[in-house]
Amino acid sequence: MKKSYRIEVDCANCANLMEKAARDTAGVKDASVNYMALKMFVEFQEGAEPEKVMKDVLKACRKVEPDCEILF
Repeated sequence: MKKSYRIEVDCANCANLMEKAARDTAGVKDASVNYMALKMFVEFQEGAEPEKVMKDVLKACRKVEPDCEILF
C-alpha cells in the first residue's frame, strides 16, 4: 500500500534526512520526499498498519529534524 502525506520542513537537506529516517523505519518498504511539493510518499510493507508505522516514522524524523511535521 502506498500513501502520501503533507510535511512541514525548513530545508532540502532536512527533507533528505527525513527520507532516510523514514526508509529505515520498520514497516516501511520504501519512502521518498519531494521538498518542493512538501510531500512524503510511503510504501508500506505487507501487513503493516499505516497509522502505527507513521507514528514511528514521525519519531524517527524528529530525531534528525526536531521541528519537522508529518500531517496524517
